[in-house]
Amino acid sequence: MESRVAVISIILENSDSVDEVNKLISSCSDYIVGRMGIPYRQRGLSVISVVIDSPQDVISTLSGQLGKLKGVSAKTAYSKYIFNDEKTISEQAM
Repeated sequence: MESRVAVISIILENSDSVDEVNKLISSCSDYIVGRMGIPYRQRGLSVISVVIDSPQDVISTLSGQLGKLKGVSAKTAYSKYIFNDEKTISEQAM
């Protein structure tokens, strides 16, 4: 199976969406490499970074679903490489 490594950056401005954000991230737990959440209390928001190693369609679906939530912004940065069984098979022109 081909996979890519990506970082999904999430800014959560609406605390009502916390449960749905966590539910969506947990639905991809098999692919999650790591997650870091930082509450920014002075601004009343949270910043979350999720590192994921999965097929590209899983990454784009998760990012899209997150970005559709009320008060949630999500952007994704992809690695230039596609992996197959942990070996690089090609570099993508970005």
